[in-house]
Amino acid sequence: MKKEDIHIGVLRIEGTNCEQESYDSFKRLGVNPEFVHLKQLLGIDCTKEEKRNIFDFHCLMIPGGFSAGDYIRAGAIFAARIKSKLQKHLAAFVREGYPLFGVCNGFQVLIELGLLPGFNDTIQTSPEACLYINDSNRFECRPTLLKHENKGTCIFTNKIPMNDIRLIPSAHAEGKLLFSLDKQTRYLKQLEDNDQIVFKYVNPKGEYAGYPWNPNGSIANIAGICNHRGNVFGMMPHPERSFYRYQHPDWTYTGLVQDNGNGRAIFESVISYISQRF
Repeated sequence: MKKEDIHIGVLRIEGTNCEQESYDSFKRLGVNPEFVHLKQLLGIDCTKEEKRNIFDFHCLMIPGGFSAGDYIRAGAIFAARIKSKLQKHLAAFVREGYPLFGVCNGFQVLIELGLLPGFNDTIQTSPEACLYINDSNRFECRPTLLKHENKGTCIFTNKIPMNDIRLIPSAHAEGKLLFSLDKQTRYLKQLEDNDQIVFKYVNPKGEYAGYPWNPNGSIANIAGICNHRGNVFGMMPHPERSFYRYQHPDWTYTGLVQDNGNGRAIFESVISYISQRF
């Protein structure tokens, strides 16, 4: 499939943000992104021309923000609205190999949907994990260093070398990945065995470390995971905020270089997958 034939849906409701940066990241790479309000997929308060079907797109992205004010739990209302009418369609979308990407609040939505950790093809009726309040009990907005842990399962990072360390900024108040205590050991082992851990927080030496390198206290320093198929991916840091090298915080003393930023490869990877898969 040619790049110009690839269509990306960037979902939004009230309270989402970073959708413009997400849209621009795909647009810069020559594909066709489109802002899609959830009501367009639900067929609510929109014209016939505005209505959209999930399968109009080769990839769906849920961007960051504070959807529906993060009431109840972060991402819970957005996920509940999706489940209300689209659960079967979304399950088919994933089962057929289409990519689904969630960043920050989007990761929270994927957890609430039961699509992650995604040990099988069933959308769970209740979440199997949560993204809890940061250990600092405050909103953390800081550069974070991520080590690429995935051996090849995740389609969103197939252009990033194993063990590569990338600077991708975080900005969240609820990013601490947790599992229920009675399942924690088993779930971590499953994630490891299935090659579902994608990124972990590290310090400048590449070592797993606590705060501030791990900005939230996430178990096993996990910053991003994928489902067992590798086509559903959620991460807390924002790759769309490091598309260009001059978006990195050290540009003031390294110079205004025009090189690729550390987040760009994530968008390139999924586009490459779509081009070859469909």
